[in-house]
Amino acid sequence: MRIGLYPGTFDPVTLGHLDIIQRACSLVDKLVIGVAINRDKGPMFSLEERVAMIEQECAELSSKTGCEIVAHPFENLLIDCAKDVGASIIVRGLRAVADFEYEYQMVGMNRQLDASVETVFLMADAQHQAIASKLVKEIARLDGDVSKFVPSAVNVALKERLQKTS
Repeated sequence: MRIGLYPGTFDPVTLGHLDIIQRACSLVDKLVIGVAINRDKGPMFSLEERVAMIEQECAELSSKTGCEIVAHPFENLLIDCAKDVGASIIVRGLRAVADFEYEYQMVGMNRQLDASVETVFLMADAQHQAIASKLVKEIARLDGDVSKFVPSAVNVALKERLQKTS
């Protein structure tokens, strides 16, 4: 069984993330969505909420693609998380050249830590290249429409969260 790991904070999960997830499913039998705990980033949504969003959004996608998709919280090194879940592939989505520069450095470090784990880059679809969770949250905070960047359930969750904090 070929297992891939797609790591991120997913705060919140966007249509760009789901595009990468769907395409990664054609490369692996099982895709583990590594949900980074990353307390330093001060996420808008709790770990449990982010995991639930991913599980909800990926349930139909899993049955449609035949790929098992599992959300897995992690707080250790990415390469150690890959070992923990049995992944031989790390999937990373790229939006722009700036993403590549950072990711290139990460691949080099991960290869030094464990050369048996490959990293595969998937370019974001053109319609999703500008989508970033950070920007989605900022647009939502300023009462902008993010419905074309996130699934409808996530859009509702964003609105509810922002109403509670205002």
